[in-house]
Amino acid sequence: MTIFESINNNSTKAVELGEAYLKSSHDYYKLKIFEQMTISMSLIMKMIVIGGLLFVGFLFFVISGTIALGYLLENMALGCLIVGSVFALLGIIAYMFRHLISKKVIQIMSPKFFN
Repeated sequence: MTIFESINNNSTKAVELGEAYLKSSHDYYKLKIFEQMTISMSLIMKMIVIGGLLFVGFLFFVISGTIALGYLLENMALGCLIVGSVFALLGIIAYMFRHLISKKVIQIMSPKFFN
């Protein structure tokens, strides 16, 4: 075997190994993207289902509390005004701490996304 044949065989093997590495890397990243998408979609679906049910339950709780407060104060409009003011105040507080909410979401999602 000549030196040129040896170099040719080695370069052919290197090309084949490189192609196999690229194919396996491609397959790995495809699988990793699929995993991240399914984790994200399942998280979104859980949030929609659980959040929707909790929202409906909380909505009934708030409506009944507003009606009860209106009967207690003998003025339904005043009961609605108080409950609306409480929610407006909670909205303002949530807006003021929005950066903490974003930070918490990033802390929760980053290990799931980057592992």
